Amino acid sequence: MFVKIFITILLFLIPFNVFALEQCKWDNRKGVPCLTISKTSNTSAYNNNSVIKKVFNKQEIGASGAKDTFDLLKLIPGLDYYQSGQKGQTGAIFMRGSESNHTLVLLNGVPINDQSTTNGIHDFGQDFIQTIQQIEVYKGSNGSHFGPDAIGGAINFITDIDYNNSYSINGFNLDNNSIDYNQTKITKNDWHLNIKGAINQMKSDSAIALGTENDGTENYQINLNANKWVNENLKFKSTFYGRDTRSDYDKNSSTEENVTSNNKMYALQAGFERFTSNIFDNLIIHYHKYDRKYDEQGTINKYYSESITTKAERDLFFNEKISYGFGAEYKYDWGEYSTLTFTSQTKGHLNNFGIFSNVGYKFNENQSLSLHLRSDDHKETGGNQTYKINFTQLYKNLKFGLTHSTGLKNPSLYELYGSSSTHSGSRAIDPEKSKTNELYAKYTLTENINFVSTFYRTNMTDRIKIKSDWSGYENKIPDTTQEGIESELNLLINNDQKFSIVSHFAKSRTASGGPNSRRPDLSYGINYKNKIDSKNFGPLELNLNYRYIGDHLDWTGSKNEFVKSVDLIDLTLRKKAYGNIFSLNLTNLLNERYEKPATYSQDGRQFRIGFKRLY
Repeated sequence: MFVKIFITILLFLIPFNVFALEQCKWDNRKGVPCLTISKTSNTSAYNNNSVIKKVFNKQEIGASGAKDTFDLLKLIPGLDYYQSGQKGQTGAIFMRGSESNHTLVLLNGVPINDQSTTNGIHDFGQDFIQTIQQIEVYKGSNGSHFGPDAIGGAINFITDIDYNNSYSINGFNLDNNSIDYNQTKITKNDWHLNIKGAINQMKSDSAIALGTENDGTENYQINLNANKWVNENLKFKSTFYGRDTRSDYDKNSSTEENVTSNNKMYALQAGFERFTSNIFDNLIIHYHKYDRKYDEQGTINKYYSESITTKAERDLFFNEKISYGFGAEYKYDWGEYSTLTFTSQTKGHLNNFGIFSNVGYKFNENQSLSLHLRSDDHKETGGNQTYKINFTQLYKNLKFGLTHSTGLKNPSLYELYGSSSTHSGSRAIDPEKSKTNELYAKYTLTENINFVSTFYRTNMTDRIKIKSDWSGYENKIPDTTQEGIESELNLLINNDQKFSIVSHFAKSRTASGGPNSRRPDLSYGINYKNKIDSKNFGPLELNLNYRYIGDHLDWTGSKNEFVKSVDLIDLTLRKKAYGNIFSLNLTNLLNERYEKPATYSQDGRQFRIGFKRLY
């Protein structure tokens, strides 16, 4: 273990001398270098050659009126979702028709999927948005860089320092409210200290569609950041992120039997970023812990997992044509499952050591090629390799790209080691594997009008399923295929008005040829943004979203249920005045009563009035 950690850190310390493109100089007024770059945003050789990427910055998050990550992510074509009730309840994302455990979630570039869950998914229902600075979405197989589990894609939450001090108060009807606070201080030693905190409280109707009792959720978040510029090329970064969610929800879709849950997650990161005009280094050491407890009317179940990750990366830009990057990542996971008296029933631990590299070559202004390779050595599944090849070509107003990639999903702690003597897990199962082909095209009609479309096809092998006697797991699901087309039309009417249409037509099928649960064949949306100069109120920011979610089947545990389509409209108005931001957010404007998943009702019409003070 310690040898692999040492090798990973050593990569960060190796010096290189390459051709300098330009000299970066120190800006004494801000206390930061003139070149401020982020590994996870836009500078790496990997990201510069990745064509399927969506970024929500802090300004876009605020203007959207979103309360949690679902409110943002469900607007992206190619992403389907479900949530077992209203805000704060368990939620998952299906990216490009793949399974919910095929989406890798990262915190500042480090994987944080919850290994205490059955299949190692991330619960998006706990992610309220106040302490998140930026969200990055990478569609398609990205395991060659981010590691195992990114078959459908990867989502990166960034919790960096926000230099705009503020506090805000928001309310849903009187039963639902939130308060968040942010402050940054710069000490005399040039330490940048930032604290973000948030409290969310909600009450809603029963999660069961036919239920009558109320279910409540309380969510507490804190995010602490401390950054220090050691010199003009070296920055120390540290982050503490924590959340505590307490919820009441219904045990299943057929009864209102109440379950009380307490889900806690803590993460601690520390590392260095070092860069010049042509070299970027990133070293991070990460620890996170999940602690989940469920009280089912006196029957207590506890799930617990911890993870330590050490990751080092280096990107080199030799000249304007050639970029190269490499790195290593070591991850150690362990977990424990217990019931009733908290007596341990099963424990397990595993580790994975991965090395990766990428190279990008720009033939000319119109043509480029990138290659990404990764090799992983897993405690139980052994060695596995993944890769990604991407070619892009620009011809006049048309840019297109071709991508071929492979991916894998390692079995979770639960699948490997089980949860009891009668459900002992399966140590001999293999990882799930995928091959994906993508064709990307972007046509720019004018500077203000463009159309983007992507066709993808993913073949899955070695699918993991539970055995017929429920004693463990096996690789017995026949090969499956997911394919679809994502499209987006963007129209910039003027500097104040933007109009866009997005759609996703998908064919996600089971091994027998039937539709996969909770994944509609068709979904689309319309977004309109405008800055209105009102005579009575002055300038107003308007954000109008329409979404159509097509009908689909949903497996309820005993049978397939038909879920009808739904039309959803959200409206956000924002007014800036005297250093303050006033907002009005209306969700589900048509008051649609719908279920997603089947038998679990979703929020009806709601409104939120918000106030944010900048200082």
